[in-house]
Amino acid sequence: MTFDFEKSLYENKNIKSERVCGVDEAGRGPLAGRVYAAAVILPENACGIEELSNLNDSKKLSEKKREALAQSIKKYAISYCVAFAEKDEIEEINILNAALLAMNRAISGLDKKAEFAIIDGNSNKNIRIPSTAVVGGDAKCPSVAAASILAKTERDKYCVEYLDREFPEYNFAKHKGYGTKEHYAAVDKYGLCKEHRESFFKKYFESKNGK
Repeated sequence: MTFDFEKSLYENKNIKSERVCGVDEAGRGPLAGRVYAAAVILPENACGIEELSNLNDSKKLSEKKREALAQSIKKYAISYCVAFAEKDEIEEINILNAALLAMNRAISGLDKKAEFAIIDGNSNKNIRIPSTAVVGGDAKCPSVAAASILAKTERDKYCVEYLDREFPEYNFAKHKGYGTKEHYAAVDKYGLCKEHRESFFKKYFESKNGK
């Protein structure tokens, strides 16, 4: 992974490198809880830092590697911020808009103001600063990969330290809210908890009820 894409932005848009942030989310797919997002500004020499040499899409890394990289990202980043949108916000404005809301919150929370954002995915609608969306950005752009890792590790921590402790019968620490057979079986047995995204279960319950 190189800084070629970021550097093209610096040159084409005449933006200082320390003003470009990578942004990604974690938690759009799960059936419960918050959606997280992170914004990260990395130094131009980040790819030459040994502790950051394994930067990649968080989904391609083991939990152990993600945790180690998260600490290194926080150590070397020029600025970073992790934010989230609550389950009730997801239900009110839908998951895509809630993810974009979390992204805006992360960008706004940077202690060094960003002038441009690289958003992972195919939508940068309503991002409040100039931005571009890059499909697969977390596997192409170091700053986006770093944001992917921070968002993922923080959401996993939330699943373990809050969801699992508050609602142990669902075993959130294991499946992190995703729609596994175990998770659906727990819902069948115990019903939905207050952190489940009710709208995500509409088709499931309709199917069970023969509709």
